[in-house]
Amino acid sequence: MPSYDSSRARFRLADRHIAVFAHLLDGETPPEELWDSLVELQRIGLVGEEGELAPILRGLLGSLAAPLALVTVEITGEHGTINHGVIVGQEAMIAHEGWPGEEESEYTPIAPHSLVWELARMVNLQADDEADSDVSRIETTMGALDAALSVLDQGEGDEAATRDLIRKALTEAGTPKEPELGEFTELVMALNATWRVTTAWDGKHDGERAAMVRALAVWDCGPRGYWVREKPEEPIVDGQVGPESALCLVRTRNGEIWEKITDLLPDKEDLIGDEDDPADA
Repeated sequence: MPSYDSSRARFRLADRHIAVFAHLLDGETPPEELWDSLVELQRIGLVGEEGELAPILRGLLGSLAAPLALVTVEITGEHGTINHGVIVGQEAMIAHEGWPGEEESEYTPIAPHSLVWELARMVNLQADDEADSDVSRIETTMGALDAALSVLDQGEGDEAATRDLIRKALTEAGTPKEPELGEFTELVMALNATWRVTTAWDGKHDGERAAMVRALAVWDCGPRGYWVREKPEEPIVDGQVGPESALCLVRTRNGEIWEKITDLLPDKEDLIGDEDDPADA
């Protein structure tokens, strides 16, 4: 069920509730498959009997209707993939965070100056001063990774047996020998989560309006530190990556990760607002 906290203008909403808002903003009656969602929003007072939208929704809906930029955060870990992100609007910046097993995400307004901090928090960026490795770069294939993860997913045997099976799978898949083989084995064993942050906005390329995208993919390997996935290079499109595709991981300290997240964000002058739309000229 949707809900909201008027003291902080924060909301718990599912994608289907956002779809209801989209139809109402366009002056349309939501289709039949969204009627139950509409009724839920009416019960808590966010939508009136005639489809009126509650004033408290202004910041959220203004950002959703005309975003200057979208930041998506996709984290894959023990509970599967969870989606977070930030919607950058003209007058408000809205963070949204999912929760394992829950349909709704929490939408909360944030201060613009806290954007990088919020993204770092969403990916759980931690100090890694104690993490160390003699290997700073690993190059193999996605097929080798799939083989190692397949062993890990089976979850059979003790830790030492699992480690040996991963080493065997990586060796058979063609992963380079020591020390890369040993380090890659330990990374798979220590893997907490993989995440990627993607920013998208309307910008200009060669003087023409164009969709702009930047992305960063990282392995969080706990005591083994953070590893940026340079290959396959983000953003990845469906069908682009296969077993023979190159996989390249580079050991990267948390301070550098922070800087890379910052570099994903467009400068203010890069953004095109409605007033800059060539169609209005």
